[in-house]
Amino acid sequence: MAALRSFLVIICFVVVAATSMMPTSAKLSSGFYNKVCPQALPAIRKVVKRAISHEPRIGASLLRLHFHDCFVNGCDGSVLLDDTANFTGEKTAFPNLNSIRGFNVIDDIKKAVDKACYKSVVSCADILAVAARDSVSILGGPDYKVQLGRRDARTASVNDANRNLPPPVFSFSQLLSNFQAHGLNLKDLVVLSAAHTIGLARCTTFRSRIYNDTNIDPKFAASAKYNCPTTGGDNNTRPLDSTTRRFDNVYFKALLQQKGLLHSDQELYKNNGTDSDKLVLKYSRNSESFAKDFANSMIKMGNIKPLTGNNGEVRLNCRKIN
Repeated sequence: MAALRSFLVIICFVVVAATSMMPTSAKLSSGFYNKVCPQALPAIRKVVKRAISHEPRIGASLLRLHFHDCFVNGCDGSVLLDDTANFTGEKTAFPNLNSIRGFNVIDDIKKAVDKACYKSVVSCADILAVAARDSVSILGGPDYKVQLGRRDARTASVNDANRNLPPPVFSFSQLLSNFQAHGLNLKDLVVLSAAHTIGLARCTTFRSRIYNDTNIDPKFAASAKYNCPTTGGDNNTRPLDSTTRRFDNVYFKALLQQKGLLHSDQELYKNNGTDSDKLVLKYSRNSESFAKDFANSMIKMGNIKPLTGNNGEVRLNCRKIN
């Protein structure tokens, strides 16, 4: 009996010790993986850097994945899930269909980080957050500390994605309402919209602006029409700003000249003295202020309804639940 009790005590001790090694905090922190896998973040950055060197546009795609994840039921990796018999995921939602990309890079990151950690301890939601930060940093933007400890959702919803993701035709009031519904404010809206300082846009997202909007530079509109006809060419692309491979404040300078490519971009600056106008002017003149505020707003956005503690799971494959 005494031997049995001793055995049970030993088993309990081993279980407790093993559990204490796993990250179980219910609050996000920048050092979440410091003990369980200090190699995690360097492994992620290595893959992101390699992917961007191969195709600079992928940095914008990875950043966009994080946005589109967080704006639909929180930062929970749901955007990565493929459809199943039980749910239709977010990939086929109107704002995402034939638009969001970079899933293969996330797969590569997952394999690399699991290998570095000798097990699957880093969530796909956290991978999205870190890959977004690394993309920004590698392309010349701020290198901020990502808050970590998110867990992955076990479901996704195409309807929620259609409802929550702001389309490029939104007016300023619609954009602000959308951001406020996610706990973000006017400054967050303006500074986070400048994620469009990198990457490309498809013709279908800016066609109505270049043919119908009046607050657009005529030469800029004419140039955009070359590869974006009134019909056809939906997937033809154009840089979102003139330095599309570098994360900088040129996006804001373009708005001052009525050269915002998307309708929703130009809505931030109308030259009538609004608070939004003032922020665009500020960031166009002060790149350091832009970098600082962008980092802060990214951290804030990354805190939108994360799953933590015992909620959700850490997926073995980012495309499907365990």
